[in-house]
Amino acid sequence: MASHSYKQYAVLVSSTVSFTVCFMIWMMFAVLGIPLKQQLGLNETEFGILAATPVLTGSLIRVPLGIWTDRFGGRIVLFSLMIATIIPIYAMQFATQYWQFLVIGLFVGLAGGSFSVGTPYVARWFKKDQQGLAMGVFGAGNAGSALTKLVAPSIVAAWGWKMVPTVYAVIMLAVALSFWLFSYHDPKHVVSSKVSLKQQLSLMKNPAVLRYCQYYSVVFGGYVALALWMIHYYVGEYGFDMKHAAFLAACFSLPGGVLRAFGGWLSDKWGPFKVTWGVMWVCWVVFFLLSYPPTQMVINTIKGPVSFDLHLTPTLFTVLLFVVGVAMAVGKASVFKFISEEFPDNIGAVSGVVGLAGGLGGFLLPILFGALVDLTGVRSSSFMLLYGTVCVSLIWMHWSFKAVRRAEEAGELATVKS
Repeated sequence: MASHSYKQYAVLVSSTVSFTVCFMIWMMFAVLGIPLKQQLGLNETEFGILAATPVLTGSLIRVPLGIWTDRFGGRIVLFSLMIATIIPIYAMQFATQYWQFLVIGLFVGLAGGSFSVGTPYVARWFKKDQQGLAMGVFGAGNAGSALTKLVAPSIVAAWGWKMVPTVYAVIMLAVALSFWLFSYHDPKHVVSSKVSLKQQLSLMKNPAVLRYCQYYSVVFGGYVALALWMIHYYVGEYGFDMKHAAFLAACFSLPGGVLRAFGGWLSDKWGPFKVTWGVMWVCWVVFFLLSYPPTQMVINTIKGPVSFDLHLTPTLFTVLLFVVGVAMAVGKASVFKFISEEFPDNIGAVSGVVGLAGGLGGFLLPILFGALVDLTGVRSSSFMLLYGTVCVSLIWMHWSFKAVRRAEEAGELATVKS
């Protein structure tokens, strides 16, 4: 019989691999959307809707999936979820109309709900002081976004975009079966509560849950939105072909997923507030720099007019994206460390609600990106929008935790005096 330690890590590894593949499939329109935009003659807003459609169902399903995970256990829920997406993935190659891709995208998007299953499933196998790291390792499955950018363009170049759904359907089937073989179920992890969906959604009335929803809509919703948008951005702004654009976009997606485990470790060591606060400041600076559009200026001096051409080179742009990708990876873990500390008996439900908010951010932002580009003609307007959301987070964090910081400082002062 397998030891508890073996089961812990078998669950962690099999869940992380499964989540990686689910996220890879959830982000597939980041690549497929490029040839489909040309084939269907879409404008920027329509492209944003197409890219974001799977994110909608992947977000909406998170709350019920979190509830079902609490009640039935993560193993059966995650396996069933992966099996349910195989046929829609395969069917995508037969679509020809815009509305057909949207409908199929809604069903494929169910894969995105895997996060709300795996997070409580993995967390309950580990002690409290290990949960941040464990959830961070599992969350590293976000790297599936980078994986799809490395795999799908090669498939499209070799056999056309219609081969991608076939390959992805086979991968999903193989990983689902492997997960079932190597994962475990512990009846003690099943929560017997009969709380309804309405009661679970009422968690959003809790100021703490609402606050974490906003943070997560920035670090996760922003990550998803940029992961979907960056290939298109590189192609439009810098004129790269899809394969090179996808490779450069992966420089953002890869650290944004893999380093989530590092964020979990930092949160275990320093606490979620300090880590999240630092993350928001990094995002604030980087998004400010990325927001500045290419500008040409002429200054009249005493010696005549002097011209300036201000713009971000592809190299500098990619470096800044890498930095913000690292920050978002750390922030995604630190927000869930908040949840595991404040809601230890309701991780599934709360993570489902917070994941819903983050996912809805990932759904709405690409659409808003496209609408802003159509409206203003400025591609960097997407980063202007993200800069504004980070400002909201910083202000909210400052006022929400002001009393907490004062209490901690008072406690430290009393300890020194004694």
